[in-house]
Amino acid sequence: MVAAAEDYLGFIGFGEAASAFVEGWGAQRPGRLTAYDIKTDAGDSELRAAKRADYARWEVAGCDTPAEALADRSLVFSLVTSDQAFAAAETAAGGIARDTLYLDCNSCAPGTKRRSAKLIELAGARYVDVAVMAPVHPALHRTPLLLSGPHAEPARQRLTELGMVAEVVPGDVGAASSVKMIRSVFVKGLEALVAEGVLAACAAGVDQRVLDSLEASYPGFGWKERSAYMLERMTTHGIRRAAEMREVVRTVDDLGLSSDMVRATVEWQQRVGELGIRAEPGDYRQRAEAVLQRLREK
Repeated sequence: MVAAAEDYLGFIGFGEAASAFVEGWGAQRPGRLTAYDIKTDAGDSELRAAKRADYARWEVAGCDTPAEALADRSLVFSLVTSDQAFAAAETAAGGIARDTLYLDCNSCAPGTKRRSAKLIELAGARYVDVAVMAPVHPALHRTPLLLSGPHAEPARQRLTELGMVAEVVPGDVGAASSVKMIRSVFVKGLEALVAEGVLAACAAGVDQRVLDSLEASYPGFGWKERSAYMLERMTTHGIRRAAEMREVVRTVDDLGLSSDMVRATVEWQQRVGELGIRAEPGDYRQRAEAVLQRLREK
């Protein structure tokens, strides 16, 4: 079952995740979709035009201000970068309608989510902590979501109507994001560790033996294929991943634990992302050589 046409829906941030949701809904999408993305305010005219083209491609009403995108929406998805999530909530609190479900889908520390929740709740809307638990491609709107907070169950019902896959995590705001953040210690940390190891192995000319040895020790992992994939993820999304991992640092610090490993992950993700390497088809060695070449140039 998909939401009725009168179920007006808005996006704050219209990037990869938002467009994937719209693509997944297809012809069964809600009747009115609005969106505001900060890129339409960028000084770069090409960046502004590209975002307007995104709106047109997905037949979404692009708005000039967040308030316009929020007006009369019954459901709002916040899908911005991790470092902009609290600012987005601050802005939304100034124009969101009462009782609107505000789904904060951003990768943020539980503490950041709780700060955002206070602003949205004071404005009379209903805040929901949402954790997106996998890449949005290829699952699109069927990407698994975790929800927490006092309004999680009404949000789950609405998302189910949209054909989405959502599960409520018992607990207050921060419970869902705790799962996401701590999972990222492993996922993004493993990417950074693999990048450092593969780059060193390729630079030393021993990558074949190292990865074959790892495959023998951890059979079925697919070290060569996964190394290629992880390097692509970092070159394509490293800057965004680094922003998320800074929120993971906050999560671990707030638990009173050492975040040394996470801080190192931030550094590697940022460094590789800043190289500006365009993801091209290739195996792990080709991608590693591209990264090594750019590092040498720097």
